[in-house]
Amino acid sequence: MRGWYAEARRADWHTPADIKAVHCTASFLANNRVVFNIKGNDYRLVVAVRYNPGILFIRFIGTHAEYDRIDATTI
Repeated sequence: MRGWYAEARRADWHTPADIKAVHCTASFLANNRVVFNIKGNDYRLVVAVRYNPGILFIRFIGTHAEYDRIDATTI
């Protein structure tokens, strides 16, 4: 998580393509949600993205089992 956070702080992501260029396994959902696989896909990180001002909101961090119990588009 620290590595992802450090990278995200330095990132200049203006479009989903910018994220996909760095994180090819990232999944894009409705409501500008992006799902990142963390620690070799052991964990899921759901982030709400506001591309224009360049703001990321961490909405969820958990295991795959925990991720399966949420609605990532509304969390």
